[in-house]
Amino acid sequence: MSNTPSPFRAFARCVCEGARLMVGVPDYQAYCAHVARSHPNAPPMTSAEFFRDRQDARYRGDQGGFRCC
Repeated sequence: MSNTPSPFRAFARCVCEGARLMVGVPDYQAYCAHVARSHPNAPPMTSAEFFRDRQDARYRGDQGGFRCC
């Protein structure tokens, strides 16, 4: 068995990632890969810090973000 993902698995992952982006769920793994690639000396945020940062960026009304009420 090879280590390469099957075409179905790759397609399913792409669909899941797209769906998460459409509903606003941030991708922590993509963030970690970006930090490792672009900012190798900077430690990445923890999963909880990342989630809070993305929530603040999305819903903070006083900074021009989305407000529901």
